[in-house]
Amino acid sequence: MPEDFYLERPLFGAALASTFPQRFQDVSDIRQVPDHQEVFVDPSRDESLIFELLELKHEVGDNGSATWFLQDLASEQEAEGSAVIEQSGVVEAPGLCYRSTPAVITTAVGQMAISKGRQGREAQNVVRVYVANVRLKEVNTDVLITAYEPIHINPLSESVTAVGAGAATPAEHSGCMPMVEVFKLAVSTFKVNNWGLFGNA
Repeated sequence: MPEDFYLERPLFGAALASTFPQRFQDVSDIRQVPDHQEVFVDPSRDESLIFELLELKHEVGDNGSATWFLQDLASEQEAEGSAVIEQSGVVEAPGLCYRSTPAVITTAVGQMAISKGRQGREAQNVVRVYVANVRLKEVNTDVLITAYEPIHINPLSESVTAVGAGAATPAEHSGCMPMVEVFKLAVSTFKVNNWGLFGNA
C-alpha cells in the first residue's frame, strides 16, 4: 500500500473519533456545513470524507440501510446514472456498545454523476460513493460515513482547476491510500468517546 500518513482525528468536539489520512483537511467551518456534519477534503484529489449524525430512521431496516441512504443521497443531489455496485450484510460492532447493545453497521458502494455546489447537470462528474451506516439504536442515531472518489471529471466542472478534466489519476499513482482503503479505515476505527453527545444517553 502506498505511504499515506494517517492519524486519529477528533469529531464533534472530540465526542467521536476516526482515523484517516492527514491529507484530508477539515473544511466544516470554511464551507459552513450544518452542525450535524463534519467534512474533510483532499483538494488536490477532489476526494472527500463526511461524517453525519441523523435521527434514527426506524422505518428503514438494518439490512440494506446503507443502500437506502446511498439512494437517498443520489436523489438529494439529483444524480444521474446512479447504480449500486455492492452492499454488505449487517455486522455487529462490539466496540461500539451503549449499555449492552452493540451498534450494527452496513456498507454500500455506488456510482453516480453529480455536480459540485450549484453547478448544473452539464457540469456533472462521475464519482464512486462509499456509504457506511452505523446504527446507534440506544441513542436513536444513524451515523453516516460517506466517502466520495472522482472517477471522471467533466471539463465544465469547477473540479478541473484542482485535478484536471478526464479520468481521475488513480491514488496509487499519486502515492496515496486508495479511497476504498481510506473509507474502510475510517469506518473500522470510528469510536464514541462521549455518549453524552447524543443527549438522551
